[in-house]
Amino acid sequence: MTKYAIYFHQQWVGDHSEEWFRSRVQPSTAVVEEMKEAGVLLFAGGLVEDMSQAFSADGTSGTMVVTDGPYTETTEHLGGLTIIEVPGVEEARKWAAKIAEGCGWPQEVREVQ
Repeated sequence: MTKYAIYFHQQWVGDHSEEWFRSRVQPSTAVVEEMKEAGVLLFAGGLVEDMSQAFSADGTSGTMVVTDGPYTETTEHLGGLTIIEVPGVEEARKWAAKIAEGCGWPQEVREVQ
């Protein structure tokens, strides 16, 4: 069995009405329930969008430095992720497609080492 991370950047979500977002709740939670029932879900969750709550830790200088804010200034930041464990890449593709359809925005997939 192989673990895969399925994730999206917050900016991929796009600008939508509150009504549109509410319309995505049922289809996206249905996919999570389907993954649970299939026994492939290890974790799924969205991240807090307020980047002022982010902080970073860096010990590469030999001294640990913990600072407020994201590690790098970037125009994109992670919005949420799902970790699954499946027999292979084709199964990961299937679940990524279901998540993308349920949420209504793109997903990226990478194998977890």
